[in-house]
Amino acid sequence: MLSSFVITLREGLEAALIVGLVLASLKRAEALRLVRSVWIGVGAAVGVSLAAGAGFALTAGALPDRFGEIFEGVASLVAVGVLTFMIFWMRSQSRHLARDINDKVALAAGLGSGWALGVLAFAAVVREGLETVLFLYASFTASDALSATVGAVLGLLIAVALGWGIYAGSLTLDLRRFFFATGALLIVFAAGLLAYGLHELGEANVVPMLVEHVWDMNGVLDEEGTLGSLLKGLLGYNGNPSLLEVIAYWTYLLVVGSLFMGLPHRTRLADRPQEPVTQS
Repeated sequence: MLSSFVITLREGLEAALIVGLVLASLKRAEALRLVRSVWIGVGAAVGVSLAAGAGFALTAGALPDRFGEIFEGVASLVAVGVLTFMIFWMRSQSRHLARDINDKVALAAGLGSGWALGVLAFAAVVREGLETVLFLYASFTASDALSATVGAVLGLLIAVALGWGIYAGSLTLDLRRFFFATGALLIVFAAGLLAYGLHELGEANVVPMLVEHVWDMNGVLDEEGTLGSLLKGLLGYNGNPSLLEVIAYWTYLLVVGSLFMGLPHRTRLADRPQEPVTQS
């Protein structure tokens, strides 16, 4: 539940923030006639994302068991790669996001180009939407579907509320702190997702497990129980992991976590302090 909540909160806020910045820029430029183009772009992006989600579910459900395991394993590994890139990219871009969006909107508004603004809104939202589909598919397959659904809906609702608050000027948000906190949580989730993906590929005999079960904790903390399912969805808990899963999990967590925690020290002298984002 918590992993899907963080995913939709973060991805949804990124999309809502960009749309809010676009609308606020149009308001300042007195170009409200172009707002309709923005919402058309947003609607098209939502439609594409929903279609992609349905396609993922139908494709996975129609595959035989072994190919289904391979599909889930590969999808999980791809999600880890995209998620890792997104964490670092957004962490570095958050300090410049508002300025970059304002510049693009000002240019499009100056040209009177509703088409350009529609494409800008579509590109921003569809990217977040497709990422969310991929991450949620991996999250749903690795945890309980009901709790993951509840978490995803709650995260999305809060993201929309935060985005509206920023646009309305009633809320300020320090993006660097927000993306640092959610990035740290998602790194832990990604480590578990990596282990889960390798587990599925191991079950399909695509990769060697090295040692099938390093330990078995299911007698103490069952991964199918309430607490075990929660830890499985958030941390990638496996009561009887293979040696390959253990190595992959801790290697990813230590390497990526160290790089992520060390990022501020490497960029501190090159970047100005981040100001909270607000719209008026």
